[in-house]
Amino acid sequence: MIRLENVSKYYPTPKGRKYVLKDVNLEIPSGKNVAILGINGSGKSTLLRLLGGIDSPNSGRIRIDMDISWPMGLAGGLQGSMTGRDNAKFVCRIFGDSWEEMQARVKSIEDFADLGQYFDMPVKTYSSGMKSKIKLAISVAFDFDCYLFDELGSVGDALFRKKTESVFANKEGKANFIIVSHNINELIHDCDMAIVLHKGVLKSFESIMDGVNYYYEVTGAPVKQSILKKLEEKHP
Repeated sequence: MIRLENVSKYYPTPKGRKYVLKDVNLEIPSGKNVAILGINGSGKSTLLRLLGGIDSPNSGRIRIDMDISWPMGLAGGLQGSMTGRDNAKFVCRIFGDSWEEMQARVKSIEDFADLGQYFDMPVKTYSSGMKSKIKLAISVAFDFDCYLFDELGSVGDALFRKKTESVFANKEGKANFIIVSHNINELIHDCDMAIVLHKGVLKSFESIMDGVNYYYEVTGAPVKQSILKKLEEKHP
């Protein structure tokens, strides 16, 4: 379970504070795959950083009683002067792997990322796509109760995405996901409930259909009847 208690997050601007979240109280239950909906700039990625513990609220508390991943797909998180292999080893040490465990896990990360010789080159020489691949490879090498995804569908080519989908299909029933994506079709397929972030307010919906309808209502985004039809078919 994840509980936000009076959480506020803002950034200073020349015109005053820009709130991403303002006095938010919300509970995200365990055992649910959650879609986070919101327009560009609404703060969805910031919310994932808060949940993943790589950013902190300005006020309030976030209580988490499960093992939760770092946000996958976000920029940052790698040491640029270190190689991909050394970054992988560093994370393994943080998680307390023995030497034997580390060797096996690093090999699985190397195979999954499929970067060839670049795995032993500094990360600062990687393209953005290569960085996304190795971050995802490191993440899936560990078992979490909940994984945080930011635009996961944009990571890698079709073959890599297929490999990723296979890995998480194997984790189904053992772990859950909180997903940010502009591809509502992707969210419809993967998620059980929705959270809409709009103007600093989080609103939770047990029904994906209700969440998508509310998203269209408050944002004024064009309603896509094809998506609503798919929703009706998946959640009759």
